Amino acid sequence: MKQERYYITLDKYDKNIVVNALNNLRTKQLQEKRPTDPVDELISRVAQASTKKVKVVPCNYEERY
Repeated sequence: MKQERYYITLDKYDKNIVVNALNNLRTKQLQEKRPTDPVDELISRVAQASTKKVKVVPCNYEERY
């Protein structure tokens, strides 16, 4: 079975929010003495994600509906 992949676009600020939220989750799991391996891997993947310049076009939702 083919694995689905999701791509999201984050700016620096949003990326830092995601890493901070994952770090908070990791801290909670450490306090509860739960394994942190999946969160550690995700933090690493987000922190080392490659960058790509893209053009962002604003969307007017009123025109769509």
